[in-house]
Amino acid sequence: MQNVFPLPDPARNAASEDLARPDRTVALTRGVTRLFIDLGLSPLCEFRLANGRRADVAGLDRRGKLVIAEVKSCRADFEVDQKWPDYLAFCDQFYFAVDPDFPRALLPESEGLIVADDYGAAIARAAEDRPLNAARRKAVTLRFARQAAAKALSAPVLP
Repeated sequence: MQNVFPLPDPARNAASEDLARPDRTVALTRGVTRLFIDLGLSPLCEFRLANGRRADVAGLDRRGKLVIAEVKSCRADFEVDQKWPDYLAFCDQFYFAVDPDFPRALLPESEGLIVADDYGAAIARAAEDRPLNAARRKAVTLRFARQAAAKALSAPVLP
């Protein structure tokens, strides 16, 4: 799949710099979630792993492949939060998700890269496939299903 992300628009980037870091994280998470849906993944935000870590966005496809995206809203967010290696044992593919202005040279080239905004996202670098073993896949899939069900139960019921 070929994804091309347009060059940053200076007017739009000035507006995005006005966003506080939590707001930027929410916007990037929204874009990643939309991409996951487009790729046929069922997304789950704030997915708690068995090791106590919390993945920003996890996605599960029809065949059981698990993808995790770690959203980085700015350089400081990446530099102070180095927990991402703890996620690798719980997914088949791992991505960093950043905005178009993020200094990409900071990110390890061994991991996938998603460039996102609040409207969508594109894969800039494909993630390496690291297939989970069967026992781990079953445990992670059950955990994903239980957390998704719990979130669905806490969501407001639409008339």
